[in-house]
Amino acid sequence: MSRGGGKGLNLKDKLDGNELDLSLCDLNEVPVRELAALPKATILDLSCNNLISLPSDFCSLMHLVKLDLSKNRLQQLPLDFGRLVNLQHLDLLNNRLVTLPVSFAQLKNLKWLDLKDNPLDPTLAKVAGDCLDEKQCKQAAVKVLQHMKAIQSEQDRQRQRKLQAEREMEKKREAEQRAKEAQERELRKREKAEEKERRRREYDAQKAAKQEMEKKTKKETMRTRKSTSSSCPPQPPRHRQSWSKSVLQVLLFMLLCFLCTLAACKLTELRHQPLCVSVNTLFEDIVAALQNHKTLQNMLQQNSQQ
Repeated sequence: MSRGGGKGLNLKDKLDGNELDLSLCDLNEVPVRELAALPKATILDLSCNNLISLPSDFCSLMHLVKLDLSKNRLQQLPLDFGRLVNLQHLDLLNNRLVTLPVSFAQLKNLKWLDLKDNPLDPTLAKVAGDCLDEKQCKQAAVKVLQHMKAIQSEQDRQRQRKLQAEREMEKKREAEQRAKEAQERELRKREKAEEKERRRREYDAQKAAKQEMEKKTKKETMRTRKSTSSSCPPQPPRHRQSWSKSVLQVLLFMLLCFLCTLAACKLTELRHQPLCVSVNTLFEDIVAALQNHKTLQNMLQQNSQQ
């Protein structure tokens, strides 16, 4: 590793017991992979380099107990910096840090902390205080951890409140949706009942109209039958009417023949024939009978008047 990237640097040569000194190596990057291969190096000195940031996999070096990052140009620490749970001593002197990640509160074993000469947020700077001696640095570690735990707790409460608000909103939406669905079901049910009632009324109306029409038709039929029976006298049976007509025709024919015979016997030379004599005699008898009948009627009429 070259000096700028840490390549060409033999870390084992820098290892002294459990302490690895990589200070003043002009490093721009942290050789995380090589450091992970040396788990017994629990004390790591990266001070006085050109580090601007730490890679996220740096937080996998959970074997670190003491870490010196002073006099670099670090602007921020990784968000999961709190994974370094075994860290007890942390030196961040003279960097460009403004805030610390919330996960910093998880460094429960941290006993010593130096944040001097950083453009810290005023609240964080006031909490950290000075680190001019061992006692102040230990106090800084305790106070900063408490401060970060409070921030974490507040963020957790805000997150819980947000989740609670989201759950309440979701419940409200679900309740509104259920109410809307119930209202729609009730509306559909009411519309269905109204449609059924409308069809029932139409059916009843059609049935009543049909019955009224049948009654009207029946009345018209009865009225027609009555008018027909009153205007037309009862006709005799057809066979009896035909028989009467035939008899009448025979009588008329016989009368016509008799009149023609009588006329012939009166007006022609046939009157001296025996048949005509009989016909004339019969005619004279009929006339005499009719006259006698008339005379009898007159007498009876005169008797009744007297």
